[in-house]
Amino acid sequence: MKNTISHRVADFLKNFPPFNFLHQKDIETLSEQISIIYKEKDSVVFAENEDTHDCFYIVHKGAVILRNSLSNDILDMCDEGDIFGLRPLIANENYKMEAMTYEESILYAIPIAIFKPYALENRAVGNFLIESFASNTRNPYSKSHSGKLYGDLKDIEIPDPNKNILDLQPVKYSKKIITCFSTTSAKIIAQTMTKKNVGAILVIEDKLPIGIITDKDLRNKIVTGEFPITTTAALIMTTPVITYPKKMTITQAQMAMMKSNISHICITKDGTVNTKAIGILSKHDVMVALGNNPAVLIKAVKRAKKFKEIKPIRTNIMQLLQGYLDQNIPMTLISKIITELNDVCIKQVIAIALKKMKSPPPVKFAWLALGSQGRSEQLLHTDQDNALVYEDVSEELKETTNAYFLELATYVNKGLFDIGYDYCPAEMMASNPKWCLSLSQWKSLVSHWITNPGKTEVLLSFIFFDYSLSYGDSELVNNLSDYIFDNIKANPVFYIHLVSGALQSPSPTGFFRQFLLEQDGAHKDFFDIKRRALMPLSDAARVLILSHSVKSISNTPERFEKLAELEPQNKELYLSCSYSFKALLKFRTKQGLLHNDSGQFISLETLSKLEKIKLKRTFKTIKDLQELITIRFNPSNIL
Repeated sequence: MKNTISHRVADFLKNFPPFNFLHQKDIETLSEQISIIYKEKDSVVFAENEDTHDCFYIVHKGAVILRNSLSNDILDMCDEGDIFGLRPLIANENYKMEAMTYEESILYAIPIAIFKPYALENRAVGNFLIESFASNTRNPYSKSHSGKLYGDLKDIEIPDPNKNILDLQPVKYSKKIITCFSTTSAKIIAQTMTKKNVGAILVIEDKLPIGIITDKDLRNKIVTGEFPITTTAALIMTTPVITYPKKMTITQAQMAMMKSNISHICITKDGTVNTKAIGILSKHDVMVALGNNPAVLIKAVKRAKKFKEIKPIRTNIMQLLQGYLDQNIPMTLISKIITELNDVCIKQVIAIALKKMKSPPPVKFAWLALGSQGRSEQLLHTDQDNALVYEDVSEELKETTNAYFLELATYVNKGLFDIGYDYCPAEMMASNPKWCLSLSQWKSLVSHWITNPGKTEVLLSFIFFDYSLSYGDSELVNNLSDYIFDNIKANPVFYIHLVSGALQSPSPTGFFRQFLLEQDGAHKDFFDIKRRALMPLSDAARVLILSHSVKSISNTPERFEKLAELEPQNKELYLSCSYSFKALLKFRTKQGLLHNDSGQFISLETLSKLEKIKLKRTFKTIKDLQELITIRFNPSNIL
């Protein structure tokens, strides 16, 4: 029975790149030479400008932060399975950053002299390491700064969500190749293309492509009468054939077609005309690939004239989300793009609803997204949380004005339901008269919550204070926001009630760090990642950001990052909270897409040991954060 340390090391390494590119025997041989290093929390693995070690590292258990030692800026955090310290393998330079354990950790030190031959002999391993170093990432499959090994995150430009984020992925091509010979007549070619329902046919000789004929060629050269229908392929084909290898990206395909003014590309084994064709890529294939591009989806939403036309586009947005997760794109960027797409859908629903009304709005109004949508954290299809605020009117116009906006809100809520947003079970929607009010009515209600903070009022304020403008007049929203902050300043005891409410979220773990599961109900024995992990972080972030009177930041990770600026003494904790929230949100989103639900309730039996470890790593951050707000605001003072 194999149970040696080296075999346990090999069993771990085989699950992570670049080791998963190696043969099992090679992994086992390499594992015999690996050193196992134990590091206590806050131990330095290597210092900035230190001479490079004769090894690089992979995290087995725990976590390691990479940071600029002068500014103390955390550049990245390495989890279980992440490699770091690659510089001595690629470049003969001192380390450009400091590596320090974030918690008690076990590291595997991979000897460079032993590993280098594998990198030279195995192209996949070598490419992974070189691309990791060249792209400043631990994982080159991530097309962004997640996993940065060196340099400064401030130099990274967040891509515009309207740009082609997924253009770097390989384009799918048709493997259905129809061929003919140079002596085949145009008539036979046309009949074959019609029968096979294809737009192009390859002309081959000795099994190699020598030309291509498209339906456009037939129209321009045969139908026009330039050549008789008996003409052979040799006279009407386009030659030489433009060929590319099968790993062609969407961007490459677009550029190749534009450069050569062609609509079809031949895919061959080695990308040249000297090898057999394995597929055909058409302009249609490229357009299909671009169908989930953010810019394309935004345009499609804005063209929609009916609610039902938006629903299939929402399906494409979910496919886009899945693609981003598969590519390991950072959650910060994913949230921004998906939120913008969701906002476009909401705006279009409101625009369609306004056209259903018999008259334009009598006064200015604003549609507010509440809860997770208001925080730009609603990535999956969940329920609606929204409200409507409109300008104050004279006493005689109050009834008709309110009736107008309630009718509009009813149309909008129905439209949102039609495109995939369920109705809120608690009816926290603008079609509810309690959530469709004039500016002065909203101010009166908020003032009541703040000055009479019972359990219900605190819960409502939690939901409402995370609003963002979806549609309408921003001045109304700014006016309301100013009023809220002024009122909170005048009633500091309200913070204590908010803290007390924030601390009501159930703990994620019990003794011995065991997951605490639901004890009864439909989700008995499931782990509630929303209430036990995400909500404690978002609730605490809200309390802390309100205490600093910071406006216009509702996103939880962004709130923590702002708090790190405002409170340098707690910077490490806040950045860890930001990191943990994004990790939890990513995990929930993946679970939701996998099971086609909200991802809130998770069966632990479906998780790997590594997934459970990563989840538990975020829980310590929650505990530390709740201790901080408990000490700062002392909720026990509530009488």
